Order: sequence, then C-alpha cells, then structure tokens
Amino acid sequence: MNNVNERSNLSNIVDLAERSGSIASDPRNERVGELLASVRGIGTRRLMSLMGGMFDNVDDALFDLAEKAENNAVQTQYFDGMRDVRKKRPLIERSFIDMITGAFSRLAGGHRQEHGDSQNEHRGFGGAPELSLVDESDLEESLAVTSMTSKAEGRLSHSLFAVNQRLTVICGGTKVDNADNPIGPALLTRSFGEAMNELKVEVRVKLIVLKLFERYVLNNLEPLYEEINHALIQAGVLPQLRTPGAKRSNTPTRNAAGSADAQQDQEDEQDPSMLRTKLVETLQSLLAERRQSFGYANASMGNSGPSLSPAELLGALSVLQGEVARSTVSMPAQIPADTVLSAEDVRLLKEQLVRQISHLRGEAKSYVSGADEDTIDLVSMLFEYILQDHNLPMEMQVLLARLQIPYLKASILDRRLFAHANHPARRLLDELAEAAKGWSAESDRDQRLLNKVRSVVETLLSDFDDDIEVFSQQLDDFRKFLDNTNRRAQLAEQRAAEATRGREKLQQARRRAAQEILSRIDGRELPALVNGILTRAWANYLVLTLLRHGEESKEFRVGLRFVDDFVWSVGPIHGDAERARLNQLLPLLEKSLRHGLATVAFQDGDVENLMRQLNTLYNGQLNLREEPEPTAAVVEENMPIPESMEAIATPETLSETETAKPATEADSPEVQRVRALKVGTWVEFQADSERPERAKLSWISPISGKYLFVNRRGLKVADKTLEQFAAELASGQTVVLEELPLFDRALDAIVERLRNSQTESDADNAPQPNA
Repeated sequence: MNNVNERSNLSNIVDLAERSGSIASDPRNERVGELLASVRGIGTRRLMSLMGGMFDNVDDALFDLAEKAENNAVQTQYFDGMRDVRKKRPLIERSFIDMITGAFSRLAGGHRQEHGDSQNEHRGFGGAPELSLVDESDLEESLAVTSMTSKAEGRLSHSLFAVNQRLTVICGGTKVDNADNPIGPALLTRSFGEAMNELKVEVRVKLIVLKLFERYVLNNLEPLYEEINHALIQAGVLPQLRTPGAKRSNTPTRNAAGSADAQQDQEDEQDPSMLRTKLVETLQSLLAERRQSFGYANASMGNSGPSLSPAELLGALSVLQGEVARSTVSMPAQIPADTVLSAEDVRLLKEQLVRQISHLRGEAKSYVSGADEDTIDLVSMLFEYILQDHNLPMEMQVLLARLQIPYLKASILDRRLFAHANHPARRLLDELAEAAKGWSAESDRDQRLLNKVRSVVETLLSDFDDDIEVFSQQLDDFRKFLDNTNRRAQLAEQRAAEATRGREKLQQARRRAAQEILSRIDGRELPALVNGILTRAWANYLVLTLLRHGEESKEFRVGLRFVDDFVWSVGPIHGDAERARLNQLLPLLEKSLRHGLATVAFQDGDVENLMRQLNTLYNGQLNLREEPEPTAAVVEENMPIPESMEAIATPETLSETETAKPATEADSPEVQRVRALKVGTWVEFQADSERPERAKLSWISPISGKYLFVNRRGLKVADKTLEQFAAELASGQTVVLEELPLFDRALDAIVERLRNSQTESDADNAPQPNA
C-alpha cells in the first residue's frame, strides 16, 4: 500500500477506456505489476493474520468438543485432530498462501483460474467431475464449502463487486468475477480445502476446521476488501465507481429456505463457544448493515481523505488515553455523584478521536475503514451498556467506564476480544464487574475492593500501549486479590450459616420437645409444680438430648418415658395395685429427674428443695399424711426452677418456627421464581432507597426454608422466609441481579438494540400507501 501512495504518477489512472487500452496493449506494464503486487501484499498480510487467529482457536474448539464427546472413539478423533492440526499448521499456512500467490501470478499473466483441473478432482473441494462417483465424506465437505462460499459472497457482495471491477481494470479489461478473484471467498475456500488435504483426520474434524475457517477468515474479509478498494482509489482506479445497492446481509432467521442453516444452528447450540461465535457473527452483520444504511462510512468519521493506518489510530487513542489517565489519578477517593459519566460522554469519544487524528495529521478529515468504525461503535455501545447496567453500583460504573479507550485499543489490536470468551481483556472486565456486583459502601468500609478496582483501571490507562499481556498480568493480580478476600469472606459466611443452622436446630428441637410434652399432658390439669418441671426443666433436658443424640436415640426415648410416668404419677390413684406401682416408680422417677436436672445445670441446693416439695406432693397422693396438697401460690413461691429457664412446652412454642413447605401447583409466579434461585445469586434490597444493600443468597434452610443473605465480607445481612422474599420481589423492594458475565449480557443487549434500530429504519423507509 505504501508503494501505491508513494507513486503519485499513478493518480492519473482515471479513465476506464483509456486505461483498458494502454494496459491491455502491454500486460507487463510496470504500473500493473505494482498495483497487483500492492493488492497481493495487502491480501497476504491480512490473510496470514486471519489464519493465525483461526488456528489459535482450533485447539480450544476441538478440546471443548472432545470433553463433550459421546464416546471414547469420538473423543480420540478430536484429540488426534488437535495434534495433527498443531503439527501441520505451518505446512497448511504456507501451502494456502502459496496458492493465493499463484492465483495472483496467473491473473497477472492474463490466465483465468481453472476450477475443474485434475488436481481438484475427488478432493471434495472445488467440485468433482459431473459423472464421477463421489465419496460420501468428500460430498459432505463439498456441500459445506459451497454453503460457506455462497453465504460469504452474498454478505460481501458490495465490497467484493468493487474489488472485482478494479481488478478487471488493472488487468487490461480481462473480466475478473467472484470465481477468478484470488482473494474472493470461492478461491480462498478452495485453496484452504486443498491445503487441508495435508491433514490425516476424520471428516468430522475437517468439518469443524472448515467451520472455524468460515468464522475467523471468511467472516472477516470486509476490512481486507475495504483496504484494497481504498488503496486502488488512491491510485486512481475507478474512484467514482458506483456499486449496485448492497443486499441486506442475511441475519440469522428461521425460514424454509434456511433449513441447512437451521440444522447447523441446532448443532451450534450444543456448544457454548459456538453460540458465542454465532452471536459475534450476527453482531458483525448488523453493524455492517447499519453502516450501509448510513453510507459507506459514518459521517462523523469522515468518508474521504487519506487512509488511516492502525498505527495512526492507536497513536491518537494513546493521546486521549493519557488525558483520561491523568483525570483518573486526580479523582477523589470518595467518588461524588456528579462524576457519573453518561452515555453521551461515551459516544463523544468518536468525535474526540476524529479531532485528535486531524490534529496529529494536520488535515481537515481522515478516513477510517468501515471495520475500524464498527469496532469503535461496538466498544462505545459496550461502555454505554456498562453505564446503564443495574448490576454495577454507581461508583464502579464511574471507574469501569474509564476503560473505554484501553478496550478500544485492545479490540483494534486483537479482533478476537469479542469472539473469544477466554480472551484476557474480556475475562478481566467480566471479573471486575462480577466483583463490583457485590460491592457496597457498607461492605467495603476500608475501601479495599474499590481501591483495587481503581488500581487496575489506573494501571491499564498508564501502562497499556500495544501489549495485550498487560491484561493478563492484571487479571492474574486481581484474581490473587479476590482469592485472599474471598477466603476471609467464606469463613465469615460459613460462621453465619452455622449460627443460623444452630438457631434453627434449637428452634426445631424446642418445637419437637413442646409437641411431645403437650401431647402427653393432653389437656390434663396437673399440679403447678409438676407442670413447671415438665414445661421448663424437663423440656430443656429433652431439647439438649435431641441436639446431642437425635430423636432416634435411646436417651430421647427414655426422656419421653419419664414424661409418661411423671404425668401418670400425679393422677388419681385407684386401688392397691396402682398404689403399689407408684411406690415402685417413685425411686426411678427421682433418679431420672436428678439426672435431667443436673444435665440442665440445676444447682444441688435447688434440686434438694425441689425433691422435698415433690415428696410432700406424693405423700398426699398416697394418703400417708393428712396434709392438703400445696396450692399453686405456695408452689410458685417456693419453686426452685430458675426464672431464666423459660417455659418451652407451650402452645406458643409450636408456632415459633415454620417448616419448609413443599412446592405446590398453587405457588404464585413470585414464589416459583424464588424456589428457582440458586445459592450464590446476588440481590439488592431497596427498602432503604438512599442506601440499598447488596447481598448474596448464602444458604437455604432445610428446616424452615428461610433464605440467608450475606454481604461480600460474608456477614449476615438478612434472613427471609419464602413468602416474605417472594412478596419483596413482587413489590420491587428486592431486585435479583443478573448472573451472566458482563460481556455476554452486553453483547445480547447490543444485538437487540441493533435489530430494533434496523426494524425502525426499515419501517421508516417502507413505501407509504397513497392517501
């Protein structure tokens, strides 16, 4: 491209008829050679970069598929494919570029491409002879290639037509069409298919690699065509060319004509990485459509003037990055509300960038390629989403929004950022946002998390130039920070859950003890002394027995038998047999009671006082002494049961704790939504509108069904019943925060936004019926 710019004498190549005659008469014309060499240089440089990106993702894709393989044989095929692709990668890349270079040489010599020569027969790429028998796997590959080529040619028809026309001119009028273009989708796909014959892998692996070639090479050809068209315009080749109206690219839809695509979509849905890639493909298509709707390039970026190289674009961004870095360092520790950025501030970056470029170059306007402008707009929409994301507290929005320029630079340097879920820059932003989701001023009083996020932002603004490794370093450092803080938080969270679990076990034990004692009393009017012992001291003993030994234990059964015997012992005595039974039972009751009272920490003096009162009661029961039974007033006055030992076996105790209720068909939508929530989900309690609190669902009680919430330090914020939590969700007092990573949520939102914008544009441009 530099050769083209340096030769100012090429700018007089304007008239098609004149140029066609001069070049056709001398096919070895020096200018033709230089122009084709320039196009070839641009093509091979960009294609090598795209191929590198594709091969970088082959390992990940095959490894993911191997992990999900239906059996060991298929898994082995994927692993063997990984090894063979890794081993043959240099050979495939060299063979591919050699074939592209050869195609340019044939074009320069005036020879059309031969699509049906013998070397392509029976290979499944480029088509087989019409009457030959085709192997089933070759046919499958051939169909895949045909589909890939047709989709790419349809999507790129606008810019590909311009390249074909300009190549036709510089080749002396020899028509160049889609099939003849050395950098057209057809020849590129055919060349890659032939280079892939070096692989000794199963057809399913070849089809996966072909799919990746489509995603990472064919779907990213538009910047290549734009650069070539602009270089040839600079050289005076058809600068006024009017291309036919570009057809709308086919955004993914479900229709009868797209049954093959629908089948592929179903296959892709089985692999999250493929779904992400498909989303990015849709995004690129929608951005291209939007750009075509508003012209070749957005007016804000300038649609004429000298070409802007990636280095110049990055240089202008670095100047703006320095300004943002200085303003970030000067930000106060407590971020005031008036520092909040708006979506309009984010969108202004494009205008600032244009002004900065013009200033650096000393020119009124500078041309930015459509692909670069799409990247600028995409990053802008990403950070607009961040500023509107309810998942992020305002303070965190302010900090993360300052990363717009570093992420724009990273996106220009490495186009995989939006497509590759494990890209370090993407993972870093996702993890910053995930940590920020649980942040609140109350849970970060020492501002350790806020200051750490600020440190990451400042480091990226000051240190990131053109080395993506900076994001990897910051990601590792931030993960170490989170590991340290999360360990402390997990301990506190565990203690909070254990404390809540302990209280609920105690309440459950109290409830069970109360049920057992009240069912055995069964409404009888017991002496006040006996009733006090059972509902207080002995109820506490049963609670301790349940907690220590469980309800199936021998100790608990013995404790319940004491209740039965104790209640019977103070009932009416009928006849000598019952009197004899009571005489035999009293020593056992005394022994059991002394043991129980000692277990619940009665003092020896209190125990002896209680025994004396019981002795008086039983003497009256056996008619051994003519003394009236102690009245309730006397018993209460002398009862040695500590006042701190509250009555447990009461009807009120039975209603203290509600057990978890099973799901029913009658559950409201809000209750069903609560039941579906998983431990680890973050919510925001908004009852206090000025200081809303963020908390994580830490534990769901199997006893009461209550939901325990803790803050990011692991400290308890609240516990709520199922119904209470559901009512708060329904009223809006509590909001469930999104679980998807920030990048995934943002891309979904951007695609939806672009689709809605496209629909509105189509409606505005639709012909109106006559009045």
